[in-house]
Amino acid sequence: MDCIFCNLERTKIILENEGALAVFDVFPVNEGHMLIVPKRHIETYFDSSEEDKKYLWDLMEKCKRYLDKKYSPDGYNIGINCGEAAGQTVMHLHIHLIPRYVGDIENPRGGVRGVIPEKRIY
Repeated sequence: MDCIFCNLERTKIILENEGALAVFDVFPVNEGHMLIVPKRHIETYFDSSEEDKKYLWDLMEKCKRYLDKKYSPDGYNIGINCGEAAGQTVMHLHIHLIPRYVGDIENPRGGVRGVIPEKRIY
């Protein structure tokens, strides 16, 4: 299979559990931007099983603690793109854990609503 997440180099894995792994994003939005990825190939979050979700969210918590110690961010955004219309470019489920820092943008109001920029500020 020609899937970037199914063929990750072991050296790039930062944290993992039985069903998921975490790596730093190659194109980070902010310092510490991580991806949490199921070990088995799943296209979108809505295709994942309850067991898959447990592995992903358990690892998310470990990643958050890791990033808290390493970077001391002021907040986080968590995002999942499901389908091309939502911006998914790698068709293997992955969750973005993006550390946020005071002043990283002028006005962070709206957070993840920024996926449609003109609707971010309300």
